[in-house]
Amino acid sequence: MPYVLSIVTFMPLVGALLIVLLRGPGKDQAGRDANAKWIALGTTVATLAVSLVMLAGYDASDPGYQFVERFDWFAGAQYHMGVDGVSILFVVLNAFLMPLCIAASWTSIKERIPEYMIAFLVLETLVNGVFTSLDLFLFYIFFEGGLVPMFLIIGIWGGKDRVYAAYKFFLYTLLGSVLMLAAMLYMANTAGTTSIPELSKFAFDSNTQILLWLAFFASFAVKMPMWPVHTWLPDAHVQAPTAGSVILAGILLKLGGYGFIRFNLPMFPHASEVLAPLVFGLSVVAIIYTSLVAFRQTDIKKLIAYSSVAHMGFVTMGIFAGNDLGVQGAVFQMISHGLISGALFLCVGVVYDRMHTREIAFYGGLAERMPWYAATFMLFTMANVGLPGTSGFIGEITTMAGTYQVSTWTVFLAATGVILSAVYALTLYRKVIFGTITNPALKTIEDMDWREVAIFAPLIAGTLWLGVYPAAVLNITEASVHAVVSTYQAAIGG
Repeated sequence: MPYVLSIVTFMPLVGALLIVLLRGPGKDQAGRDANAKWIALGTTVATLAVSLVMLAGYDASDPGYQFVERFDWFAGAQYHMGVDGVSILFVVLNAFLMPLCIAASWTSIKERIPEYMIAFLVLETLVNGVFTSLDLFLFYIFFEGGLVPMFLIIGIWGGKDRVYAAYKFFLYTLLGSVLMLAAMLYMANTAGTTSIPELSKFAFDSNTQILLWLAFFASFAVKMPMWPVHTWLPDAHVQAPTAGSVILAGILLKLGGYGFIRFNLPMFPHASEVLAPLVFGLSVVAIIYTSLVAFRQTDIKKLIAYSSVAHMGFVTMGIFAGNDLGVQGAVFQMISHGLISGALFLCVGVVYDRMHTREIAFYGGLAERMPWYAATFMLFTMANVGLPGTSGFIGEITTMAGTYQVSTWTVFLAATGVILSAVYALTLYRKVIFGTITNPALKTIEDMDWREVAIFAPLIAGTLWLGVYPAAVLNITEASVHAVVSTYQAAIGG
């Protein structure tokens, strides 16, 4: 399929334009809302279909970029797009989660529905653009552009403190990205190119690498987010609507990890080697500290948000281990976390839509009235803990195995985080699901309907499938990850 990357990237934008065009004065508001929902759902499903066609045509044995499109753009920059074994999976993950977000918002969003659907479609285009860009400035435009629709989703359709959370999210991520832009300008001037593949082969001066690495690290660490620049995430999650939390945890946090793999490791190998102990230290603190903080939360969403910070600690640890096993595990962990954390936020949305509160103390004994919900929530809770047989186990054990080859103390401390995650996750499950119903408001709560079951079904299938057959991901990423790691190890003399 020619120009498949442009199609999969900009198809959601076409859907957004259709929603705008069909908001004419001839239709009543209910008709416009219904049109917006169906156009958004149809567009996201079509985008998913195109991404799966692209995945089917991908040659996993080729470590290079495929489906490449390259045209001159302006001032030496190019419209240069392509995917390798790492980025193609994130494009598919983004396309997979978006229809679920639209379906999850079907009845819960009641105001400004066309604008809400447009924001999600624009966000899908910008995120796909990040993963398919092979030009520095094209990457930066998509990377920064994604802030705007997410800012609007939180700030307009969020909770009572939504404006505060939206500005905090925006300013934190923007500040780090300004440093990255300065580094990009220096790199383009020094290397004489803005092509990411060519820059990966360019040998920057060792001292300069440290500064460039730190500039990119500032942006990607906030995006992940890493401790101590993680404080925007719990606020953003708590205030965001359910679908906003799903896409924030499921795909936007992965932009940071993807950036480390695409930029920091191959372009600044000496700096990555020198500063790896710093990353290990921050990762261990994130895993242990945020797990302890999660245990003390009274809001279900905030607890899951802190658990995301802890799980991203395994990702950064694996990436900067600088070996095939670590980086493979990090990519797998990001894909797995996208499914599991997205599902957990959807689980919160199910009870929030019924009771309009996320306070843990409000619930208890839901298994009596909601057995299907209890089973679904249990599966994703256990996957989040890292139960063997689920994708969560594969990601954590692989990143730890890769890091063990480099730093045993890091793995020893990180392993305590696995235990702590079981403590807070199972405590949450016991308080919400088990026991008897003592709150009269819960006496009439109803179990999941067919729409909610249909949303969870693909997430359940994906979590279990990757848990028993991780090769579905690892076979695709193997050649590309090996190419990145080989470049890194050759540069440091490993």
